[in-house]
Amino acid sequence: MTIRKVKYYLYLKDVVTLSVTAFGGPQAFLAMVLDIMVRKRRYISEEELWELHALCQILPGPTSTQTISAIGYRVGGPNLAYLSLLVWILPATILMTAAAILVDFLQTQTAGSLNFAKFIQPMAIGFIIYAAQKTIGKMVKTTEAMVLMMLSAFVAFFYNSPYIFPFMLIAGGITTSLKFNKQPKIEEKHGITIQWANFLLWGGVLITAAALGHFTKILPIRLFENFYRNGSLIFGGGQVLVPYLYTEFVEFKAYLTSEEFLTGYAISQGVPGPTFSISSYIGALSMREMGIGGAITGGLIAAAGIFLPGTFLIFFVIRFWDELKKYRPVRAALEGVNAVSCGMLIAAAYILFEPMPANIFNITAIIGTYLLLQFTKIPSPLIIIGGIVIGLGYQFVINGYSI
Repeated sequence: MTIRKVKYYLYLKDVVTLSVTAFGGPQAFLAMVLDIMVRKRRYISEEELWELHALCQILPGPTSTQTISAIGYRVGGPNLAYLSLLVWILPATILMTAAAILVDFLQTQTAGSLNFAKFIQPMAIGFIIYAAQKTIGKMVKTTEAMVLMMLSAFVAFFYNSPYIFPFMLIAGGITTSLKFNKQPKIEEKHGITIQWANFLLWGGVLITAAALGHFTKILPIRLFENFYRNGSLIFGGGQVLVPYLYTEFVEFKAYLTSEEFLTGYAISQGVPGPTFSISSYIGALSMREMGIGGAITGGLIAAAGIFLPGTFLIFFVIRFWDELKKYRPVRAALEGVNAVSCGMLIAAAYILFEPMPANIFNITAIIGTYLLLQFTKIPSPLIIIGGIVIGLGYQFVINGYSI
């Protein structure tokens, strides 16, 4: 028992280390997990890590967070998994909530101006374009996937509603599942035994939150439902989350402005830990009218809403994934789901750029950020910090604001 507790303690300590040092997105995160949790600690084998990571990639929700939770589940069961989830998301949640409070304060002090974020707003578009390129390169491999990607991008351009995204994902999955005969056969020795508890928990929370939000109209409840629903639909990682959140919270509900959203997205690129942490920034600004206490509450509610559904789903699927993945229609459907997600990411770059002045300054900042990411090894946080420092200097010169 003592040895087991020491192992659990070490695992949580390693998760803390990751949560404050995992800069650079999913690729850097995975490299650190491989080094710390597989090669040094041997919590799981390298083969198990790749399989768990692949499973998390095809489920909705934050891939990195699900991977951490799944490893915790393998090491110590549900209790350790939930603890590791909390430890992993807490630093980024605190940082992004604090960033939202700071952004709102600086706007208040400068009569609503976001000149201090003048540089990092177009830089955020450069990050999205870079992420889109990397994601498409991994997920879009066939002509059918390319067509689905372009169709979903077109639909997202002209019918930019949060309610159409789930239908596009389902349509994409059904379309490619019809060509399941192209998938290699895998011998099925046994049927699937499914334990429904976590699925029912996921669905029960979704329905309850939606009903309470609809009938009570209480903002914190509605916020939780909004983020929980988005967390249940996102395939492809944090970058794919962008068009969902922008459409719902900027264009549809106007809880924050396009400039505030872009500022938050850029800041999130310089924060360690899960990229879904931008949700805490949005949640905090959505409840800023209630003061600092409201903003903190909004940040925590958003974090709970965005991270819980993916955790429930990974706990549900991990128990029978070995058998489910043998079914060819299931594997074939993933191609369509991923292609549609990529189309939404293309649309996100355009939708976020549309309200921004198409001047030389913004276009240069977008292209420059993309080139830095593509052709140099400068870490993302340093690029963002550079943009913030320049922007604060600009704010000081233009408005005489004391930094």
